[in-house]
Amino acid sequence: MLPSVGITELIALGVVAILLFGKRLPEVARNVGRGYGELRKGLTEIQGTISAEIDNKQTVKSSSKETAVVDDTDEPTAPSLGSPESQDELAS
Repeated sequence: MLPSVGITELIALGVVAILLFGKRLPEVARNVGRGYGELRKGLTEIQGTISAEIDNKQTVKSSSKETAVVDDTDEPTAPSLGSPESQDELAS
């Protein structure tokens, strides 16, 4: 774990930054801020793309696991009722 930065370290970093960049320090700080913003935007975009791909794969996987409901039972049929004469002919 990184140790916390105290006030003394911040002052030392400020002095070094002023010595290195001088009058260009505001411009350098703006550029660093823009770069950080673009980095965060890119990371967010990549995370969104990865999340969308994972969701898409899970949807495809879950839909392929679902089985179609097949009704393989025969419909009940009622006996055909004919005239009594036709039933007598069938019995003989």
